[in-house]
Amino acid sequence: METTTAMHIANGIVDGPVSAVFAVLAAAALAFCVKKARADLDDRLAPMAGLVAAFIFAVQMLNFQVLPGVSGHLLGGTLAVVLVGPWVGALCVSTVLIIQCLLFADGGLTALGLNITNMALLGTAAGYLLVAGLLRIMPKTPGGLGATALIASVVSVTVASQGFVLQYALGGTTDLPLPAVAGTMAGVHVLIGIGEGLIAATTVATVARVRPDLVYAMRRFRKPATAEIGVPA
Repeated sequence: METTTAMHIANGIVDGPVSAVFAVLAAAALAFCVKKARADLDDRLAPMAGLVAAFIFAVQMLNFQVLPGVSGHLLGGTLAVVLVGPWVGALCVSTVLIIQCLLFADGGLTALGLNITNMALLGTAAGYLLVAGLLRIMPKTPGGLGATALIASVVSVTVASQGFVLQYALGGTTDLPLPAVAGTMAGVHVLIGIGEGLIAATTVATVARVRPDLVYAMRRFRKPATAEIGVPA
């Protein structure tokens, strides 16, 4: 029997109608991200976005078989939102997924909308919301940012994996029981999230220590300067 190993979700794991719905959803969400990203892109963020996309492409080449036709791997969503923000971060991850699908046949073409929804949208959204919340209480230092990235990475990777569980529940084409799929995906991706979190924490802490001005989260969530007494803010 021929065995095909593919990154992400392969063709045929989720049926056509559900795949089509998520393709439309992903396209609409990415169009919105493009619109919002225009306000963020500047001379600092544009080169960083290219570096982030290249880094995510590299780390996603490390993948682990989870279920037939489905593999787990580092996602990079939290790393992206910390360095370049949620809108540009989602576009970076989506670009990587599209290139992998079209040029390297990693992930099915009909499943591209599913993969983008899970990894580029759900993963980055969960990562950003956690980063935004944690940085309200964590110190705005390279160490605090690294700890935030570690925690957010574990959660965002797990959330992205459960996106597949939802898609499988709606249109799965195999006879695997849903509780087993959910448990396997969650268990494996918690471990993957820890590994990704360590990489993300090290990376963002290093960049924040050397060039904090290049880190989106450091700029976005820094405390506003306190006005001097008697001087208007």
